Amino acid sequence: MPPSPRLIIIGLDCMEPSLVFEQWRDDLPNLSRLMSQGSYGRLESSIPAITVPAWSCMMTGRDPGELGIYGFRNRATRDYQNMAIADGRAVRFPRLWDYLGDAGWKVAALSVPGTSPPYKVNGSMVSCFLTPSPQVTFTHPPELGEQIRRWMPDFMMDVPEFRSEDKAEILSNIHKLCDQRFTLAEKLIAQDQPDFLMLVDMGVDRIHHAFWKPMDPRHPDYVPGMPFSTAIHDYYCYVDQRVGQLLTQCDDDTAVLVVSDHGAQPLMGGICINEWLMDQGYLTLKEKPSEPTALDQVEVDWEQTQVWGAGGYYARIFLNVKGREPQGTIPLKEFKAFREQLIEQLEAITFPDGSPMEVKAYIPQETYQKVRGMAPDLLVYFDWLAWRSVGSVGTGELYAKGNDTGPDDANHAQYGLMIFHDPQAPQGGQVLKNAQMYDILPTMLHRYGLNGPEDLRGKVLSL
Repeated sequence: MPPSPRLIIIGLDCMEPSLVFEQWRDDLPNLSRLMSQGSYGRLESSIPAITVPAWSCMMTGRDPGELGIYGFRNRATRDYQNMAIADGRAVRFPRLWDYLGDAGWKVAALSVPGTSPPYKVNGSMVSCFLTPSPQVTFTHPPELGEQIRRWMPDFMMDVPEFRSEDKAEILSNIHKLCDQRFTLAEKLIAQDQPDFLMLVDMGVDRIHHAFWKPMDPRHPDYVPGMPFSTAIHDYYCYVDQRVGQLLTQCDDDTAVLVVSDHGAQPLMGGICINEWLMDQGYLTLKEKPSEPTALDQVEVDWEQTQVWGAGGYYARIFLNVKGREPQGTIPLKEFKAFREQLIEQLEAITFPDGSPMEVKAYIPQETYQKVRGMAPDLLVYFDWLAWRSVGSVGTGELYAKGNDTGPDDANHAQYGLMIFHDPQAPQGGQVLKNAQMYDILPTMLHRYGLNGPEDLRGKVLSL
């Protein structure tokens, strides 16, 4: 009998490598053991380093440009301010479990971002945190949803209101979400004996956003002895226990990949990108609001506007191009020179005290293998994501504290982590260098003797 499962992937959204590999390694016996026996290292994320599109990049071996998914929300049309959430239907390439399923593997994909709505696989799928509620069809096959509701009548798709001040409730829900995902994986291994199982826990990401400040003296609002100062450490320990427990349900020769899509760091502040564009004369409003307001809630004078931006972990910058946007102002022949000038100005933004900030503006056509859909004209990182982009107008200043979409303690970081251990080929703690999330798919296909397309972005890692 082959092992069950042959391969298990435990996705921990946003898990921070420095906490696992250095700071708390001694407190995480199961992850530490996998590290000592197998291979591990930092894993470079996609640009942008956010959940949507990162997991889809990892599972398809394609970059955001090839996927046409540049963030959680993307331009749906060339109309102004018409952004739509990219759900699983936007992913038009096969994912790891599709390749394995086609090769006869029985698969189970649980809560992997980019799988809502669920679709047909050779096995089972439970859709991700973008599922509106468990009242819609959230599984393949659909009857699996009924079974999950019997097992867990209060089955959660995500942590509700994790950007709020009700910290005790958030913490309780994060633990509950984690328990449900790991318990579901255990039940499906016992019931279906899949050859491949992947689960993703969103709790790690949610706990960072809600509880980073009391943990980290680097955070601008840190005060010693704040409540919940050990919440993240304790959750990492709890996740480690659940990993250990899950692996006891697997055979002794099951290969294990633990992976995060990006890391985390304290949120140091925000750059009000549209305020900056107004100061530079690139963005004109018909009337300035008297209090912070989302750009799509105010009247923009598009005939007098050359550039606008969107908030988030990074800034998306859009140019108002003649013949492309409805009321374009930048002639196409001036587009490249204009963009170069804009990059120069953006990259000169400083910290509030005037000291230089590391600002990096990425041009999609130079960053991705292909550019599909309606990409932003620039994607801008402030201080390697330690500062976020604030899209609101009416703040009256360039710098903001925190996040304009609710209480938030953490921002993402460009490097997540991976730990891989195959008991049939132990590596004795090999440290992986230069690993990127695009390498996961070609590495796994190669490992199991399957052919992938020639044009995948990643390389095969020696695990």
